[in-house]
Amino acid sequence: MVKTLTKEQLAKTIDQTLLNPVATPKDIENLCNNAKKEHFAAVVVNPSNVVHAHRILGDTDVKVCAVVGYPLGANTIETKIFESRDCIRKGAGELDVVLNLGAVKSGNYEYIEKELSVLVSIIRREQIAEYNRHINIKIIIETGILSKDETKRVSAIVEKSGADFIKTSTGFGVKGVELDDVRLIREVVTRNIGVKASGGVRTFEDAQALIDAGATRLGTSSGINIIKEYSTLFDK
Repeated sequence: MVKTLTKEQLAKTIDQTLLNPVATPKDIENLCNNAKKEHFAAVVVNPSNVVHAHRILGDTDVKVCAVVGYPLGANTIETKIFESRDCIRKGAGELDVVLNLGAVKSGNYEYIEKELSVLVSIIRREQIAEYNRHINIKIIIETGILSKDETKRVSAIVEKSGADFIKTSTGFGVKGVELDDVRLIREVVTRNIGVKASGGVRTFEDAQALIDAGATRLGTSSGINIIKEYSTLFDK
């Protein structure tokens, strides 16, 4: 297998994730300490765990990412705005936001454009005025339930909104990411926007294949295993 990144670069593609609703404070502490040790890009947690994660990671190079509208995306725009603001004020430096999937499946792309433009514009305005830091916004489109045409149309809308990443999956959908999902998104969007592949990313082989397909961030609960496999293969 051919590597395309150093171990340090690979680690910075990984969002180490713990979204189990019964995760305890000790679980979050372990998540954060492992992420800190490996210098991952971020930890992804539920909103109620943002404060605890930020206490551990606030002075490190690992960001706290909060999920918004998770995992169904069916919240109102106003609720997603409140949730985003609340998470940022409590220490989140990144947001993984589920768009309104019902609107996509009904072909209501006007609603999707409105939802994303309002949310992104508010966060962009406030990140300078109030937070004085860039907030990475990743929009989850749940490729496992979308047709190819829906994936293409939504991906174009996400890039136009000014979001930082398109994220493929919640991990709670009917299936996780597939290589063709990433390739399809990359056919539509430019390199100005990142692609986060998530759902079923468990091995270094998975990670490398997704990166080769065009992913720039990986959402996984198996980040430690991926780095260990890398070391076994190449640290000789």
